[in-house]
Amino acid sequence: MANSDNPAVVSRPRSPRWLILSAIGGGGLVLAVVIFFGVGRWLVVEDPLVKARAIVVLSGAMPLRAIEAAKLYREGYAPEIWLTHSTEPGETLEEMGIPFAGEDHYDTRILIHEGVPPEAIHVLEPPIVNTADEIKVAAATLARGKDGTVIFVTTKVHTRRVRLLWRRLAPGQGRAIVRAASSDPFDPRHWWRTTSDALDVVREVLGLLNAWAGLPLHPAH
Repeated sequence: MANSDNPAVVSRPRSPRWLILSAIGGGGLVLAVVIFFGVGRWLVVEDPLVKARAIVVLSGAMPLRAIEAAKLYREGYAPEIWLTHSTEPGETLEEMGIPFAGEDHYDTRILIHEGVPPEAIHVLEPPIVNTADEIKVAAATLARGKDGTVIFVTTKVHTRRVRLLWRRLAPGQGRAIVRAASSDPFDPRHWWRTTSDALDVVREVLGLLNAWAGLPLHPAH
């Protein structure tokens, strides 16, 4: 059909292939936007609280996780609180001649400050490097007792990875309840607005990909 402005120019109908590619591209863009805005909320998962053998404070984010664990202890959800002992940065600082008591030392002091008696606080062995190590240590300790339930206390953005790692690394070894620190400032609906939240989301997404792939990547020593 001739163009009305220029009779010599003939307009050609768009090919089905072009329409299909446009639809795929538009759909992909919409999906990317949905994932981007929804990933923060997707990362946050929590389980209903029940009474357990122990509350496990995962390393990092002092003092938020320890304060939440003390709160759960005071509410009667478990008679013990378990801490893990991280090898870093203690080993590196020791090589430099700089004393470092360890995160578990400070978490213990926080717990006592929040009303937890010292005899209810236990540091698990062996030392850990990452969250996967913490899951293994907690599962091994749990297996030595009768009650097969622990409450993991972490930060909001870290909850989904903790749940996944428990299912991957401790299948059939008891029940894990994952809870986030209620005072955690992470904003799952607007995670891209602050640098710290954005970095947390990127780290957790990469950690989940690593867990889904079978944990082929390990932290550098």
